[in-house]
Amino acid sequence: MEPLNRRQLIRSTATLAGATWLTPVGQWLARASEGNAPGALMGDSPRAQSVIVLWMSGGPSQLETFDPHEGSRIAGGTTQIATAIKGVYLASGFESLAEEMGSVSLIRSMVSKEGDHERGTYNLKTGFRPDPTVIHPSLGAVACHELPIGHAEIPRHVSILSSQWPARGGYLGDKFDAFLMNDPAGPVPDTKSYMSPEREKRRLSGLDIIEESFASGRAKRVGETLHRETMRGALRMMTSEQLRAFDVSLEPQSVRDSYGDSPFGRGCLAARRLVEAGVRCVEVTLGGWDTHANNHQFCAANVRLLDPAFSGLLKDLRQRKMLDKTLVICMGEFGRSPSINPTGGRDHWPSGFSIALAGGGIRGGRVLGETDPDGKEEPKNPIKVADLHSTVLECLGIDHKKINQTPIGRTVKFSEGDPVRALLDA
Repeated sequence: MEPLNRRQLIRSTATLAGATWLTPVGQWLARASEGNAPGALMGDSPRAQSVIVLWMSGGPSQLETFDPHEGSRIAGGTTQIATAIKGVYLASGFESLAEEMGSVSLIRSMVSKEGDHERGTYNLKTGFRPDPTVIHPSLGAVACHELPIGHAEIPRHVSILSSQWPARGGYLGDKFDAFLMNDPAGPVPDTKSYMSPEREKRRLSGLDIIEESFASGRAKRVGETLHRETMRGALRMMTSEQLRAFDVSLEPQSVRDSYGDSPFGRGCLAARRLVEAGVRCVEVTLGGWDTHANNHQFCAANVRLLDPAFSGLLKDLRQRKMLDKTLVICMGEFGRSPSINPTGGRDHWPSGFSIALAGGGIRGGRVLGETDPDGKEEPKNPIKVADLHSTVLECLGIDHKKINQTPIGRTVKFSEGDPVRALLDA
């Protein structure tokens, strides 16, 4: 008798029964059902229970966002506005976020050694530089692996408007990959059967007969595949009321308007709805930050989308008393150069860029690090990417030094950094 491969079984039985609904969602559930015992928490009450990552794909300019230097040579004409925190300024265009700065802390001195988009994305999403011997999990994958499963019947790791390098499960397994979703104005992909309920019921009944016949004499091996659990999980998700969490049209018009009428704004609103339903990590991508030319114009266009969405998300979370349990991070793979090139753009700059954090145990209203207004000196109080990841994991109550074993037997920690106490301590 030939050895039974789990995914081969799923594919073969789906084909035999005509279960064409087992497409990307079914595949995600197939991976997820392979096992997900909750990890131990550090303490009984972690600060954060979920993470929302606002991913600025392409590398946003710190000078046109969170670290303006109005009047300096490197600003290139960029102006700044005051915020709710005295002495803290944002680039013009962030008028709504400026009012929320009491909940937000800025790191203006992030440093990495990765100035390539793909490598930089890997670095910021996993906390590690790319290594040919191991694929590290993203923050969302670690959160889903370590935190309790809860009552979620939908994917607990979601990427909305994903970039070409979505968050992955790495050595934890592809069952922790992010579930990919487009503009929430549209339907959740592959969750509706094209068949009538009666016909689908007949096909599932036929599938039961095929499975019983196929499992005859190999019950133990079939049981190890968790195939039946996978099928039940797929059906449960397709009929789950929790799918409504993706549907932003259910929100009052005033709430939708507060996030901005854009795919990114709707993605941020969906992120709030998803974490409210028990999803552990949602990544929402805003692309267009690779501004090698016409930097100021492209940044201004993106800020018009980011400002209402980011500030609207923070207000909404606070009003629903969810901000303390939801960590929000706004970041990209690196920043942009202080100098402006001949095409009016800024180039890749991994030395002294900015990110913003709010909620989930982060102390708001703080600014860490400082960059040189002349763009010549190294940033003061540099913070490494690994330290950022350790900080996020501590907010989630996850032991960042926990030793894990990869499929080939290599031992790897969740992070090699140390938490940034200035972001956490009173």
